[in-house]
Amino acid sequence: MSLQARVVETFPTARIPSQSGGLPVEVSLIAQLGHGSGNHLYAAALSRQRAHNDYIDALDEPSAKLAGTHFEQGDTTSLYSFAVGAKGHPFHRHAGHRVFTAISGSGGAQLRFSSASPAQIARDPASFLHALRYVNIPPDCMFTVRFGGNTWHQFSPLAEHSAHPTFFALSCHTNELGGDLSETLRQQVIANEATIPALTELLPSNVLALLETAEPRHIPTIELALDAAPDSWQSRLCGYARSSMGRLRGAWARWRRASGFLHESGGRHTVIQLAQPPADSLLRSQLDERFHHQDMFSLSLSEDRFTDAGASPLLAALLDGFIHNPPAGVSRMMALRNALVRPLGLRTSPLGCPVSSLLSHQPQHLFAGRYPVLDQSIDAGDRHAQVILGADDKHLRFRSCIGVRIVDRQRVEFTLATRVQCKNLFGHVYMALIEQVHRRYVSPAMLRMAVEHAFDQPHDARQHERQPQTPLPTSP
Repeated sequence: MSLQARVVETFPTARIPSQSGGLPVEVSLIAQLGHGSGNHLYAAALSRQRAHNDYIDALDEPSAKLAGTHFEQGDTTSLYSFAVGAKGHPFHRHAGHRVFTAISGSGGAQLRFSSASPAQIARDPASFLHALRYVNIPPDCMFTVRFGGNTWHQFSPLAEHSAHPTFFALSCHTNELGGDLSETLRQQVIANEATIPALTELLPSNVLALLETAEPRHIPTIELALDAAPDSWQSRLCGYARSSMGRLRGAWARWRRASGFLHESGGRHTVIQLAQPPADSLLRSQLDERFHHQDMFSLSLSEDRFTDAGASPLLAALLDGFIHNPPAGVSRMMALRNALVRPLGLRTSPLGCPVSSLLSHQPQHLFAGRYPVLDQSIDAGDRHAQVILGADDKHLRFRSCIGVRIVDRQRVEFTLATRVQCKNLFGHVYMALIEQVHRRYVSPAMLRMAVEHAFDQPHDARQHERQPQTPLPTSP
């Protein structure tokens, strides 16, 4: 083996041709991570993997299926996570091709491949050794591996008797039905019940016995590196530092309970802006067509639970959502606005202006016996219900139309439209300052949060929340 290292300007890559006519093995280093990162990532990711519903621990290669096949949609791929610990795992092969990305442990990793075919091994078991090649991966490295089906492979720590894990990886099975599968295994794959152990064939015992007699230093080996040339004093010093930090960071990750978080933003409910209110909107009769600002936003839900619902109870639930689930950002802006305009004697409210009159105790009409409105309309079939909210202030007058329209048996449209009429110069300046944030954030966010509060909770909880609650908060 040549001891000379050459410099490459891109990703250091090992390419091992197949001696049986199959695809070559390709290994590329991508990035060098911080000292001890490999052990830390391995310990944390392994803990999360153990908690996965599809976790399985077999053949010294604990794994989890993260995403299965979708044969009905023409997708034969699947995605797995898997780990190889400090003891490595046995030589094996799979019928299908494999592509994976991994992070090596803080002691590095050795990847072993043999492209000898079953026919070649049957004729001469030593052909396995003739095709055997090693690729050394430095500590704390991100790397990629690709090899063809039936390639024998084994992964282990770089140093014998290492205390560091080999690596943690994400593996893409490009075709879960690829290769020569038995009919039983094929049916298991089609049922989306395949696992990495089920798709694994171990090295025959006679070849394994022959392998144990091989001298590692006589095996052709490719060493890849990023920070320093392999076997240089810089490489050895860096390896010592990474090994030391790996022990500490790995222990910390094992001690600290691994966890994750899932946050779903309101984006799953898309709010769109409409150019004009529809012809039957009550807003068209407000402010006598003399207004200086107008916007309208719509959000649709398509669910079976609205099949037999009427528009008026859905509207009542939506109004309740405006009161009890205002966006936090809008509430903070209203608190600042209230502090600034209170000395001027303007109206104040904890709710955003489009719906602030819901907290009014003025002698107005009540919708559903509870919500104060200026006007309301429910069509004969209770398929379209809408109300008008609003108030007059020193500097402007505003009117908002909140509506619910049952479009068909499975789709309901919720709308929030607003008109503003400025009464003086201060009103025009005020609207110029807030118009963009009102149009881009306040109204869309309020509509989305109200819908989520009213319709993203269990039915019993929504029914409870719709019961009259007295007294309502008071608007100053």
